[in-house]
Amino acid sequence: MEDKFYQLASFEYVADVQIVKGKLESEGIPVFLRDENTLNSDPIISNAIGGVKLQVYSKDKERAMVIYNEIRAYAIDNDGEPIACPNCKAQKLEAYYNRKGVFYKLFPFFEKRKYKCLNCGMITNSK
Repeated sequence: MEDKFYQLASFEYVADVQIVKGKLESEGIPVFLRDENTLNSDPIISNAIGGVKLQVYSKDKERAMVIYNEIRAYAIDNDGEPIACPNCKAQKLEAYYNRKGVFYKLFPFFEKRKYKCLNCGMITNSK
């Protein structure tokens, strides 16, 4: 049995991962949700443990990433338009939280929202 896993993504809530899980499984890729039961019993600790982790076998990594990139939601502005990276102009940004320090781990809603470009990796404050 294959015992090497690749963490494809992590999600704050268990409900958020279900669409991606269903799509990957419909494409024949086995999916494993780490910390799912922990967060089902106590969702408030999601930030402390890093959310629910969506994992696939390492051998399925490339195929799973292609499928995930097709359906993932990217950051949008208040008008519903995709936010562009100020560095490379790609419209593939996701919300990014640094969560450094105990204060932001306990009170993540105080941290200023940032965005990370999935194309070049730049982290920006732009909206």
